[in-house]
Amino acid sequence: MKESIARATADECRPGCGACCIAPSISSAIPGMPDGKPAGVRCVQLDADNLCRLFGDPRRPAVCARFGFDRELCGEHRDQALERIAALELAT
Repeated sequence: MKESIARATADECRPGCGACCIAPSISSAIPGMPDGKPAGVRCVQLDADNLCRLFGDPRRPAVCARFGFDRELCGEHRDQALERIAALELAT
């Protein structure tokens, strides 16, 4: 039982990472950023603990709600996630 719980949590977003709120550009409006945000710019809704203030809030942009944890993209730690998401941003 403990093994299955560990596997389930291993595939969830890392609390305090925030890479998906920094690395990619977001073209839709965000509360506090009406024109969205450029790549590499920290979202104003990302708090000091790198957690989204709008998580679960209907004002959260749909693009943000659809951005989920992906082990291949997010890597083993936050720095890898930042690098990989930034590289994907440049490629698209």
